[in-house]
Amino acid sequence: MKSINCFVPFQSEEQVALTVKNLKEQDLVNEVFLIDGDLRSTRNIRYIAEHATTPYTLIYTKYTTLSFVLFALERMTALMEDSAAMMVYADHFNKSGEVSTPAPVIDYQLGSLRDDFDFGSVLLYRTDALLDAVGRMDVDYEYAGLYDLRLKVSQLGALEHINEYLYYDVELDTRKSGEKLFDYVDPKNRGVQIEMEKACTQHLKDIGGYLEPTFKDVDMQAGDFEYEASVVIPCKNRVRTIGDAIHSALAQKVDPKYKYNVIVVDDNSTDGTVDVIKSLLGDDKLIYIAQDKSWHAIGGNWNVALHHPKCGRFAIQLDSDDVYSDENTVQRFIDAFHSQNCAMVVGTYRMTNFEMETLPPGIIDHREWTPENGRNNALRINGLGAPRGFYTPMLRQINFPTTKYGEDYAVGLRVSREYQIGRIYEVVYNCRRWDDNSDANVDIEGMNRNNLYKDRIRTWELKARIQMNHMNSK
Repeated sequence: MKSINCFVPFQSEEQVALTVKNLKEQDLVNEVFLIDGDLRSTRNIRYIAEHATTPYTLIYTKYTTLSFVLFALERMTALMEDSAAMMVYADHFNKSGEVSTPAPVIDYQLGSLRDDFDFGSVLLYRTDALLDAVGRMDVDYEYAGLYDLRLKVSQLGALEHINEYLYYDVELDTRKSGEKLFDYVDPKNRGVQIEMEKACTQHLKDIGGYLEPTFKDVDMQAGDFEYEASVVIPCKNRVRTIGDAIHSALAQKVDPKYKYNVIVVDDNSTDGTVDVIKSLLGDDKLIYIAQDKSWHAIGGNWNVALHHPKCGRFAIQLDSDDVYSDENTVQRFIDAFHSQNCAMVVGTYRMTNFEMETLPPGIIDHREWTPENGRNNALRINGLGAPRGFYTPMLRQINFPTTKYGEDYAVGLRVSREYQIGRIYEVVYNCRRWDDNSDANVDIEGMNRNNLYKDRIRTWELKARIQMNHMNSK
């Protein structure tokens, strides 16, 4: 039975010819339609709906050659029926010449709201679900149409991951993970991000997860603090960079009416990092905490600093391989907390190398964050910016998750559920990129593990917000 109509983006005759041939050779394929222009536009999604006349609709999202393993489409349609899924997607191979590299993807869940979620390039929809979703698409997007479709289909049922390798395509973006990491905050993509935010915000309203811009007040006089601020530097095996970070923190100039200190938490370094720290202990502002041999990760190192009796009213981040942009960063954070009455402040940073030369994309200011909608848009993006400062009495109630990845994002989401997050749009931090950055060159399994965890964080947070809205509506 010819049960699938296929839609393929058109770029060139050479590119599309083999893909169309491979599709037409599949027993289940009825017709293949070429999409002219940006596949992501609402206009083209509506075109697909108009020509989706078979029980299933396949959308191919790449401009490279596609081919299938034997009976792949039969497997996908069978599993769609068995699982009652609205859409299915599968693991695949990236092909380069005669070499095929496995490209597994991850499970979709409630919190998989990133617009760059990797489904692979083959999306097989149940046509009635696709038509239902398109019927509810009331905004014409230039870039967010396909994203809007996915969100609306997910409201109807599951998007099912088939963890079997069912097709071959070609991956043209061969950059390292660290080079892709900041694509979503690149200023040249701002128009795209505005549309994605709008689509995601409407989805959150549809499923009961949207939060109005009303926030709890912060009592800035709560607690008895000897220090107004603490710079917190968690580290492990950073002998090359920890000295720069500590010197940067100790060089801060703060209004005489305030005291600040620097808390360095070392998690069992074995490379000489501890020797560097101890060589600087002559400065009274420096506090050194040596962790025991149990599991701490970055989150656990933050927690021990936060609960130290000399931790300041505000705890301000400095990663062990980065430096502040000048001597005024700590004062800017203190001022921002008091003037904006917020429980967390996020600054602006510049991407640099070790010579302090700017690297693409340059300044990262996360201007997609707005006081009105930042807490909702935070569920779509993969980070909230840096450096981060926290109101210590609040954070001592929440604490960091004991993990080495995503701990800051988890806290940011949790804080934003109740409190306003303030912003500093001046550059206050230099984020130095080098080969030993934890996200510089992560393999696909590592990227999947990280993305799955961040999606899980979003799922937990979204469930909490839906539950909170439900309780507040009673």
